[in-house]
Amino acid sequence: MGKITQEDVFKALSNVYDMEIGFDIVSLGMIYEVKVDEQDNVNVIMTLTTPMCPLAGFITEDARSKVKAVAGVNDVKVELCFDPPWSPDMAKEEVRRVLGI
Repeated sequence: MGKITQEDVFKALSNVYDMEIGFDIVSLGMIYEVKVDEQDNVNVIMTLTTPMCPLAGFITEDARSKVKAVAGVNDVKVELCFDPPWSPDMAKEEVRRVLGI
């Protein structure tokens, strides 16, 4: 079994920010799934606030590179999914409070 955990991946992803909103993608609830296989390959399924997000390429590449930088990670695949669509209700309570939601 591999040595990389989901917690390791979420910690790395918490350093990826949606610059338009000013919060990390984990706190915003944009991470739908993280899988780590026995060879320490990581698959992340995430969403964005909108399918037409102008920062889509930047955010997904930043997520991939931050996870890839975790010591021991072999390969990283980041997939975008818009079902279910993101809503502010998915964000952590403190984020919603700061944003006035």
